Amino acid sequence: MCSRTPSLDRTSTTLPGGSSRAGANPPCNRVPKLRAIRAPCALPWSGDFAGELTVPAEAAATVQLNGQMRAIQIAELEGPQAAKVVEIDEPAENAAGDDTVIVDVHAAGVAFPDALQSRGLYQYKPAMPYTPGAEIAGVVRSAPDGAHVAPGDRVAGLTMLCGAMAEVVALQSERLFKLPDSVSFEAGAGLLFNDLTVHFALRTRGRLRDGETVLVHGAAGGIGTSTLRLARPFGASRVIAVVSSEDKVGVARAAGADDVVLADGFKDAVKELTGGRGVDIVVDPVGGDRFTDSLRSLAPGGRLLVVGFTGGEIPTIKVNRLLLNNVDAVGVGWGAWTLSHPGYLQQQWAELEPLLASGAVPAPEPVVYPLERAAEAIASLEDRTAKGKVVVVLR
Repeated sequence: MCSRTPSLDRTSTTLPGGSSRAGANPPCNRVPKLRAIRAPCALPWSGDFAGELTVPAEAAATVQLNGQMRAIQIAELEGPQAAKVVEIDEPAENAAGDDTVIVDVHAAGVAFPDALQSRGLYQYKPAMPYTPGAEIAGVVRSAPDGAHVAPGDRVAGLTMLCGAMAEVVALQSERLFKLPDSVSFEAGAGLLFNDLTVHFALRTRGRLRDGETVLVHGAAGGIGTSTLRLARPFGASRVIAVVSSEDKVGVARAAGADDVVLADGFKDAVKELTGGRGVDIVVDPVGGDRFTDSLRSLAPGGRLLVVGFTGGEIPTIKVNRLLLNNVDAVGVGWGAWTLSHPGYLQQQWAELEPLLASGAVPAPEPVVYPLERAAEAIASLEDRTAKGKVVVVLR
């Protein structure tokens, strides 16, 4: 188990598909509003996170309950403190359809959407009561013939926005990934959302080329630390971290930053560091009032990757800046992409897993809470007292 303990320092937090939140704490009612989606947890579905969600009728069937398990449930939208440990039925053997894999969960990731969902502020609204959490790590209990995982395999998995904080989960096999023996369950539970989002950002949307320079905002948070861990193995020659305060500098350097600058005045600092040229890629999960200066920080041909808006404001673009400077602003919607590109998740893991297994990409070192303190873990993201990834352990 990771030796890090929960910190009381202010920090970044994590958004869906992993965005980290840094800087001033905007009130909850400034969170960008998208159309509501309401559906059961951990079932096969299709659609767009920002639009309609479709749950196949056959997926909702629940039969052959196996017993009781501990889980976190939220029954009232009163914030993180509403998260309680309860005893509920284990999932059915076919809860995710004919392709159901049952996993005994050892650890579950915590992300900023968990805090938003606990107040009814996120666009995806699970049916009440619900179990929070979007990613797990554990051991396969049962799997259908022909699946790429088998009983006894160590795995990481995606429940996709709720259902993870339970001792047993049922998932489609395509959302499960064999976990290298060198990666702990705690680290495995904190890998997928952030690392797969950053892989999609840098490889697919950002078209990172060898020798380029990458800048990342919110560098002490989930997406930020993943970018710092992955950019060099993916070919970057230099990685610049932007943090909101001095107490986060050490976190960014430990994650792999070559240079660390403060958010206030970051554009001028970046220009000085690069001899006036600017950077090739900006990874921006923050948005807000730093967006224009991010565009100005790009070198000719540079790409600004829009991962999220954790600053609380969705910025607008004066497109003449793109024209005059020959730069791109690129959306990074990893979740929606995986829904429209079957097999993409496994393609991503096929590239990431060898890097993790060999140590070329270090596993994250999450802040670890026991299940009984899940409410505190979720609250640490809402009030920005967490650094990096947060997980809860169940076994």
